[in-house]
Amino acid sequence: MAALDEAAWLVGSAIGLAPDQLDEALERELAASEIDRLDTLVRRRIDGRIPVAYLLNEAWFAGHRFYIDERALIPRSLIAEYILEHFQPWIDEDRVHSVLDLCTGSGCIAIAIALEFPRAHVDAADISADALTVAVKNLEAYSLDDRVELIQSDLFDALEDRCYDIIVSNPPYVPPSSMPGLPEEYKHEPALALVAEDNGLELVARILAQAAGHLNEGGLLIVEVGESREALEQRFSHLPFTWLGHESGEETVFLLNRADLIGAN
Repeated sequence: MAALDEAAWLVGSAIGLAPDQLDEALERELAASEIDRLDTLVRRRIDGRIPVAYLLNEAWFAGHRFYIDERALIPRSLIAEYILEHFQPWIDEDRVHSVLDLCTGSGCIAIAIALEFPRAHVDAADISADALTVAVKNLEAYSLDDRVELIQSDLFDALEDRCYDIIVSNPPYVPPSSMPGLPEEYKHEPALALVAEDNGLELVARILAQAAGHLNEGGLLIVEVGESREALEQRFSHLPFTWLGHESGEETVFLLNRADLIGAN
């Protein structure tokens, strides 16, 4: 997020306005209490290098507002773009009735999918009980308890024989060696949601090994791997990864279908 965007977000929070409402309030004089609140937020942001999302307990993902705190990763997955596009043109959205969000964290991906696919049931799995507590707050805010199920699970371990039309995941993929070079802000986020051994491939490799057994015929696996893309392609050169383009220019989200996974395992 650009510094100007962060500044607008902080000012908006201090005076009770959304960032897109600030242009209409440029001539407004802040009250003393608003100035004090803004000063406190800015000092905490600068001195403590605390991410704005944690300062405000607010994050935006796929056009929706979510509660967030330091028990869960800040929502920023590139998968948001594909959710809003209804995973087109890779699957007929009318046949999407069951979706799994692995490593759901705050539940933002699962909830965004449920909002875009009103006829789909979504399972949201995470190993972290703390992260799932955050997800519960978001689930309640959107009244989706009847279509989104939160499950504490180490990847597929607690999912037994459940199968899905789509499996999406933004798993931990940062190699331990890369952590010291990340901005200080990342140290406020749970390491469990960021770091993966084995060149960042520890969880991704497990997902690739097990996903076919949890996909329906014609089902899709969509996974974000960040900087681990090169290592992934080297190790799994036999898999026909489709790398999804993104408006940011990044191509770090891959897509595979069930047939690709069955033929390679």
